[in-house]
Amino acid sequence: MLRLAVPVVLAEIGWMTMGIVDTMMVGRVGAAAIGAVSVGSSLFFVFAIFGIGMLLGMDYVVAHAVGSRDLEKAHRALHHGLALAAMMSVVLTAGLLGTIPLIDVLGVQADVVPDTRAYLRAIAWSLPLMLLQCAFNRYLQATGSVRPMLLIVVTANLVNALADWIFIFGNFGFPAFGAAGAGWATCASRAFMLVLSAAYTAWNARARRTGLLETPPRFEWSQLAELVRLGFPAAMQRILEVGVFTIATLLAAGLEPVSLAAHHIALNAAAFMFMIPLGISSAAAVRVGAALGARDAAGAARSGWTAFFLGAASMLASGTTFVIFPEEVLRIFTTDSAVIATGATLLAVAAVFQLFDGIQGVATGALRGIGDTRTAMIANLVGHWLVGLPFGYVLGLRWGWGVTGIWMGLCLGLICVAVWLTAVWKRSADELGLRQPTEQRARHRRSASNDGSESVAGAM
Repeated sequence: MLRLAVPVVLAEIGWMTMGIVDTMMVGRVGAAAIGAVSVGSSLFFVFAIFGIGMLLGMDYVVAHAVGSRDLEKAHRALHHGLALAAMMSVVLTAGLLGTIPLIDVLGVQADVVPDTRAYLRAIAWSLPLMLLQCAFNRYLQATGSVRPMLLIVVTANLVNALADWIFIFGNFGFPAFGAAGAGWATCASRAFMLVLSAAYTAWNARARRTGLLETPPRFEWSQLAELVRLGFPAAMQRILEVGVFTIATLLAAGLEPVSLAAHHIALNAAAFMFMIPLGISSAAAVRVGAALGARDAAGAARSGWTAFFLGAASMLASGTTFVIFPEEVLRIFTTDSAVIATGATLLAVAAVFQLFDGIQGVATGALRGIGDTRTAMIANLVGHWLVGLPFGYVLGLRWGWGVTGIWMGLCLGLICVAVWLTAVWKRSADELGLRQPTEQRARHRRSASNDGSESVAGAM
């Protein structure tokens, strides 16, 4: 599990690093440019996270096919994943470009609007590149080729930093695009990743003779429908999860600036640590799906519980760090004593929900490994939107607990989701455990029958 999860975790951190570098580079242009990248990135992320979620069904299909040694089905899943990514690219890119004229309606400050529009016009063209590369990533990850993914992300960070320097500030004869330059740099880095991912996939197929290059692309609605059936609930689950934190940020924005700053910093710290269970979640989906494909139901259950243990352990360590070293964590982002004081309280709340956040994240992946993407969607809808968010609104804004009350609502929502998904996984794991002896007895009876027939034939 760790061999699969660690490179994925590091790759997820690499994705975050690109955004951090963009912000650092744009910060030298001015406050309006920083605001433009912040607002534009948030809008882009809404469309991107839905597209990425739609491709998560590939985890189950490819891993299950690899486990059952049906490599042709795995190859066709890649073909259909690329087709789905291309279809979504047209719709989502058009939708993202359609939001550009509405920027001023969203309440964005007037001096930030021009740069935000310019940034979105640039970064929108990276969305098709991102989704196509994501399809290759899901395939490579489900087939166990994760180290090349990490190498691609690391080198793409270097390309992104160089492109930022060129396009933002106008070097090597290019004009200085400012905030829009960060968008064009993102396009360049994602084009780089797409080319490398496609090239490695082709090279790996030829070197290992997997048969991918010999599998002719043949479009089948039934296979595309399977990816959509699995991917749409996963996409909605991602939207519901990300959306509740976005709404929490909007609620915090109505409070004093110190609370908003503390909320932003503490949320970034918690999100950074969540990359660990997120990577373990992807590994769980692959390991559980592959075990089921190999008809090793007990192995699938063990893989799921192993992921739960690793996710819980990593987030216990994260929560402990937030409790023991809150000021040290916060000083990475700010030196403002008032923000640090408020942020320390929020990190104490985060220390409680880190464990549950890690568990629900891993549970989502384990359930995806058995082909269940609906449960996580429903759990997020109920836990976050019907329980956690209303509770946080009442505590934070009605009862006057401020941003701490909002975070307590987020904590309650995560607890509800984690408990729900863990209960569903336990029931599923128990069913897998009960099914395994039955399958073993059936195989034993078939084996005994074959042995008996051979004995009779030998006697004759």
